[in-house]
Amino acid sequence: MFFAVTPPPEALADLDRALAPLRNAPGAPRWTASGRWHLTLLFLGDVPAAQVAPLVAAAGPAVAATPPLQLRLAGGGRFGSRRRPQVFWAGVTGDGDGLGALAGRLARAARRRGLPVEDRPFRAHLTLGRWRPGRPGDGDLPDRLAGYCGPSWPVTEVELLESHLGPTPRYDRVAAWPLGTSAPAPSRGSPRACEG
Repeated sequence: MFFAVTPPPEALADLDRALAPLRNAPGAPRWTASGRWHLTLLFLGDVPAAQVAPLVAAAGPAVAATPPLQLRLAGGGRFGSRRRPQVFWAGVTGDGDGLGALAGRLARAARRRGLPVEDRPFRAHLTLGRWRPGRPGDGDLPDRLAGYCGPSWPVTEVELLESHLGPTPRYDRVAAWPLGTSAPAPSRGSPRACEG
């Protein structure tokens, strides 16, 4: 199970078009289907059935305390070394501090319910593909996405999803919460430009 934000279809389609020239490049990763693209806020793994309802109840206030957020997908990078790349990802810019604070509140809510949570800093990214271990991979390929700057979009909800692997992997929605229902919207000018 995991908490996630799914960018709107127009943002995903724009990123998909930007990736088109890279899809068949030598050393490309095994690409994730665009229908499975999301921003993971907190990965929990298997959650015991008895813990799901308390987790859902605790997550509501954590999400409601979040002011409206404006994000955009921008740039690319990799986890792993250049010689041994592991994950090709798209970056996120905009209200990243607010997104990180939301991820932190969700982690605290899960910990209070006794669920194990990884103790590492939140880094907003969207996984585009994974390189297979032991196979040649082009670790420089993400650099070709460096200049990408997608359309800005408002985050409208946070979802709790359950992942099902197998021949037809899918995500089932366990719960969802609208964003910022109890927090006033901050006054802001135009959305931030892509940051490096």
